[in-house]
Amino acid sequence: MDHLFEIHDNLLNAQKQVIRRELLDEIDWNHRLIGIKGTRGVGKTTFLLDYLRTNFLGDRSCLYLNLNHFIFTHRRIVSIADEFYKKGGKLLVLDQVHKCPEWSSELRECYDRFPELKIIFTSSPVLRIIEGHKELKDIVKLYHLVGLSFREYLNYRTESRFPTFTFEEILKNHLEISREITESVRPLAYLADYLQNGYYPYFRSYSQFYTESLLKNVNLALEIDVTYLNQIELKYLPKIRKLLHSIAREVPFSPNVSKLSLEIETSRATVMNYLRYLKNARLINLLYGEDDKEQLKKPVMVYAQNTNLLYAIAPENIENSTLRKTFFYSQVDYLNNVQASGVGDFKVNGEFDFIVGGKYTSPCNNKVYAAADMIEMGEGKVIPLWLFGFLY
Repeated sequence: MDHLFEIHDNLLNAQKQVIRRELLDEIDWNHRLIGIKGTRGVGKTTFLLDYLRTNFLGDRSCLYLNLNHFIFTHRRIVSIADEFYKKGGKLLVLDQVHKCPEWSSELRECYDRFPELKIIFTSSPVLRIIEGHKELKDIVKLYHLVGLSFREYLNYRTESRFPTFTFEEILKNHLEISREITESVRPLAYLADYLQNGYYPYFRSYSQFYTESLLKNVNLALEIDVTYLNQIELKYLPKIRKLLHSIAREVPFSPNVSKLSLEIETSRATVMNYLRYLKNARLINLLYGEDDKEQLKKPVMVYAQNTNLLYAIAPENIENSTLRKTFFYSQVDYLNNVQASGVGDFKVNGEFDFIVGGKYTSPCNNKVYAAADMIEMGEGKVIPLWLFGFLY
């Protein structure tokens, strides 16, 4: 146990400048079992250590453990929790809980056996924590950590503290909001950098090797989150990698499943499964029609999950139109429902149709909104595209 505390102390005492994520203020930290899901590279570990460093520095009632540690090859989570609890432990933090084969039953056992012990754990985004594990359904509080919004990136770059706005606030008050922001900074001066290397927070430490770091995380996501956690044999990994590259080169596009199945030499049903796995791993976004609320049919369009992935995986597909639509979808979809639109590019929350385009984009009728790039201020139903990066 002393060795584990030594690792814990070293991590917390390694002072680093971090980007404070506002999810810290949204989590109910008093809950006994908290799960934080997030894709590789979005900063789950840094997020946890930031919370612990702020609230539990030097406190032996708290212990951070990474499930990658070799101690878990011969000891169960419950065994370590039991020893920690008997020594006065009150908060156990388990990073990458999916590395433990029996993680769900062990969390439940800890919850039942140690009533005064709180547990926070992180997991891969593909893990079906509640849907696939009934023993956790009523006891776990689940949160999602995603990549940086444009607002978070801008705040870091300019040392500002711009707040978030709801989708409805932006629709109604975009002129006033834009004026207030542009009086302090020029958002468009930072947008291009964000689109290329601002979604994942490790741009701070690895700015010169950002693309290489991103590709490393993409490949780990394919090997672990897509194949291993979905129990897909490793021999099929090259097909999935090829599919992701094919998608990145073409997005946004309406998927021809037969063509994709021929290209990677597998069945149509398998292609559809692979698309869902890539979506769950937060590598692509699938846009469905309004009549497909259960997402059972073929998606209407396929997008990259964020613009940084385009630059890393398929730099030959860097076009303004692609970047704009990918940015809008990525920023809006986190807290809102985005579907395909019959009169525009997207329908948001089942009510608002949007056309996404350049400086001179305008609504095709009075029921449609326009998200226009390269403008600081909008007018009427024309809203600056960058402002949709302030939703979270």
